[in-house]
Amino acid sequence: MSTARKLRLGPLPRQEVTKLTFACPVGLKNDLDRYATLHAQAYGEAVDAATLIPHMLEAFMAGDRGFRKRTTAKTAPPKQP
Repeated sequence: MSTARKLRLGPLPRQEVTKLTFACPVGLKNDLDRYATLHAQAYGEAVDAATLIPHMLEAFMAGDRGFRKRTTAKTAPPKQP
């Protein structure tokens, strides 16, 4: 099985972006750098951790059932009687 099949985060889409700065533990930064290296090997395009973070957060939020449930409940139109 190739590395591409083992990574949860697939090829990165092109998107409009805004800058956000945050602090993280050194261990997490090291893991992000290692993930970026594996991602580059799997998809043949060099990326850094800062490029991966928004896509990882987006995937995390999309998979969070509680967040989706509350977001859907707030944006759903009211039920008709």
